[in-house]
Amino acid sequence: MLRVAGLVLASALPLGAQQTSPALRVLPERAPGNRAPSPLYERLHAWAGEALDRRETAYEVLKTPEQIAAWQQARRRLFLQALGELPPRTPLRARTVGKLEGNGFRVENVLFESRPGHHVAANLYLPLTRPPYPAVLIPCGHSYTGKAGNGNQRMAMLLARNGIAALSYDPIGQGERYQTFGRDGRPLGAGYTGSPSSVAQLRPVAGGPRFNPVEEHTLVGIGSILVGTSTAAFRIHDGLRAVDYLVSRADVDPKRIGCTGNSGGGTLTGYLMALDDRIACAAPTCSLTTFRRLLATSGPQDAEQNLFGQLRDGLDEADYVLLRAPRPTALCAGTRDATFDITGTWDLYREAKRIYGRLGFPERMALVEADEPHGFSQPLRVGAARWLRRWLLGVDEPITEPDLPIYTPAELQCTPHGQVMLLPGEVSAFEFNRRRAGALAPQRRRLWAGPDRSRALQRVRELAGIRPLAEIPAVTVRSMGQVEEDGYRIEKLLLGTDTKLELPALAFFPRGGRITRRVLYLHSEGKQAEAGPGGALAALARDGALVLAVDLAGLGETGIRHPRDWGGALFGPNTQEFFLAHLLGRSLVGMRAEEALAAVRFLAGHGASDAAGQAVEVVAVGPAGAIPIAHAAALEPALFSRVTLRGCPPSWLSVLEDPTAGTQLTHVVHAALTAYDLPDLLSAIPRDRLVREPPARAARR
Repeated sequence: MLRVAGLVLASALPLGAQQTSPALRVLPERAPGNRAPSPLYERLHAWAGEALDRRETAYEVLKTPEQIAAWQQARRRLFLQALGELPPRTPLRARTVGKLEGNGFRVENVLFESRPGHHVAANLYLPLTRPPYPAVLIPCGHSYTGKAGNGNQRMAMLLARNGIAALSYDPIGQGERYQTFGRDGRPLGAGYTGSPSSVAQLRPVAGGPRFNPVEEHTLVGIGSILVGTSTAAFRIHDGLRAVDYLVSRADVDPKRIGCTGNSGGGTLTGYLMALDDRIACAAPTCSLTTFRRLLATSGPQDAEQNLFGQLRDGLDEADYVLLRAPRPTALCAGTRDATFDITGTWDLYREAKRIYGRLGFPERMALVEADEPHGFSQPLRVGAARWLRRWLLGVDEPITEPDLPIYTPAELQCTPHGQVMLLPGEVSAFEFNRRRAGALAPQRRRLWAGPDRSRALQRVRELAGIRPLAEIPAVTVRSMGQVEEDGYRIEKLLLGTDTKLELPALAFFPRGGRITRRVLYLHSEGKQAEAGPGGALAALARDGALVLAVDLAGLGETGIRHPRDWGGALFGPNTQEFFLAHLLGRSLVGMRAEEALAAVRFLAGHGASDAAGQAVEVVAVGPAGAIPIAHAAALEPALFSRVTLRGCPPSWLSVLEDPTAGTQLTHVVHAALTAYDLPDLLSAIPRDRLVREPPARAARR
């Protein structure tokens, strides 16, 4: 049913349906096989290039030890700022829960608490030689089995057989630390089936985890971003506490600590070796490259590998090495690594090598390259072990890796039922984010208290990155043709913004009469979602409305997936764009809000024959339209005569309760919950101008 007068639109089309008639296309069809990224990604990529150019210019100034020390100090501050607040150190309550005998080593299964009620499951591989031993931390890459993974086990065994203790531990979202299981065995995520009771069930099949590690890390990231922190902060804190555990042991030499890990574990090695001065020697594997090469090839990775504003602030992956110079560091990489490009690794190595040389220690920076694909392959394990042995034991000689049997996940299991979330009183990463949001609530209430909300709205501008209307240039317009329909005509337009993005739009003009109203229509599925002859937009035009339907950046015709996009249905089609914007200290919400404001101003004057139709109504459907419009209308309420939101989430706090309910990632704003929630925005819109419809009737994107 269509209630045009009240602008409560319930389309006759199926929910989320999109008319794909060539007649309504504004942009040319892509040629078959065209795998170029979206225009939004390309624009963000260009901004990233400019930021990296600025960083390289600053890097070239570093000539003296004093300049390098100042760089290290400044970059460490930026690193910690990008991470968000790390929690305090609390008692580890470590205990050994099992022991195994190996061939030339022994294993202790260990549990400790990185935060109160938040357990880490780990395996400590110990040499059979006399203690105290040097010790190496092995953060795990993305795998379902975590510490029980083949490469992680073999790396630990190789080190222990060669005189170095090795601690391999499960990250959140892997092994025994899936966070989406409740204490009663039921999952956190909606729609999940299965109640795992042993590690044997932890496989990516029915009855196993619903989410792979990349997905779970990013689900944790949604809430982390909202409260101003990051998945990386969870991961880094676990790693720092693992080092705390190692140095607490009487059989470990606290002055001889190393770190190595593969892929996501290599990223964690980079983070930890940059921030923890106790790590004397490091060998990140199949991970570190330059952002310049990463963004041109694979694109941004999961939530833990993208820190807010780090590119804007000049923090490249090379800085993970430069921050620790001149302590020994070897980059281990595969020639055929399709995820982290070897060219970027060599570029990073050369940049770091120059700094090590200027500090007088060029021999402490190395690169181990093997003709291997991405993975903790045997040549890279041996290369890393030899490097760690050289600097932690003072022994530099060839070593080999015997083909030893590995343990089953059950043998390495540290918890009674195979999952930390089944321990009494266990606290998940999701729950820590909810608690942080709760702790921020009084701060939000104080900011929005009283009749004067100017300071609160200014914080909204700052956090979302939305300029005042006067600072947003007018759009340019290109006509792309028109379509004649019964009772109205459609002009196809390209609206150019000062970001150098062009937004496809359809302008519906009533035929034969003056314009009685002006309506901006923004649908998360694109401008064509209700643009067909029987749709809501045609009905509005026949009723005398001038309707402008616009594809905001990354939506509709511009919603092209990155060639290697991993977001899928869980995070939405703009996952890569979101994280690239995040790296630049921007939000897609803020960018789209500015586009909407520019579109409203354009619509107010487009085709006007008199002043009576200057007021603009807006209909926003789904979170990709509704959340930006909520920001725009709260900040510039005088522009809008009526705001209809169909499918706007009730709050970001509700997203924290279940981040799997819809594609939430691309609609969040970093640190928003430090200052405002969605109801705060809506309270700034005059009540008589606001209409809300439930999420069930709107697009999820």
